[in-house]
Amino acid sequence: MPAPRTVLLTGAAGGLGTLMRGLLPGYGYTLRLFDAVPVEGEPDAVTADLGDREAVREAVRGVDAIIHLAGISLESSFDRILRANIEGTYHLYEAAREEGVRRVVFASSNHVVGYTPRPLPGDPPVRTDAPRRPDTFYGLSKSFGEDLAQLYWDRHGMETVSVRIGSCYPEPTSVRMLSLWLSPADGARLFHAALTAKDVRHTVAYGSSANTRLWWDLASARALGYEPRDDSEPYAARLVAEQGELDPDDPDHAHLGGHFCTRPPLWPR
Repeated sequence: MPAPRTVLLTGAAGGLGTLMRGLLPGYGYTLRLFDAVPVEGEPDAVTADLGDREAVREAVRGVDAIIHLAGISLESSFDRILRANIEGTYHLYEAAREEGVRRVVFASSNHVVGYTPRPLPGDPPVRTDAPRRPDTFYGLSKSFGEDLAQLYWDRHGMETVSVRIGSCYPEPTSVRMLSLWLSPADGARLFHAALTAKDVRHTVAYGSSANTRLWWDLASARALGYEPRDDSEPYAARLVAEQGELDPDDPDHAHLGGHFCTRPPLWPR
């Protein structure tokens, strides 16, 4: 597809959204920012809730593509997840359909497969066609988002790349994150590839850097044209010295979802 020029970035005030606000313009994009809270230093950003269907449609109008990061990114009650992540994502897709937007990049999550056993050394990496085993209502909502994306491709011809994001931070902060880390620079490379690749239909891709300790298969991400350049291994010695290696007998370390399977962190708002 032609390179999009104007991209709606939902969740622009969040951690990942803030990182992408700084990096994606370097690829030639003009960003239209959207969040439920004001975006600091961005007076032209749209401040609205995904439940406001008219505001969502107005934000979508005239853009070439959407990167959908908005929503609750930790565990919460089902009712709150339903409103923010399930109904909110539906409202966004409906607005995109009504306004003729043909490409969405959907921030899915590794927690879609959170109860998948963690690969041990010598095990094959987890593929995108592994059975979905969400570890939380949050992970369940991202599984719904992937199904919604498939429906909108099959029914309306709207293309989506669903990126099962690991952990996108300036540097990894835990031993588990050494396997899931997505550097901000690689995150921008992956989103750019997802926005510009041809004939993606509905593609599911794992989102991480080229980590030495990688747990999952990046083949579908690479097929988009993604070429990760970073690796978490330079941080490994310090983190392992501080925290120790992962214990396969520890329930917190037994599955891809980590402690989301045992004691999920709760959304604060």
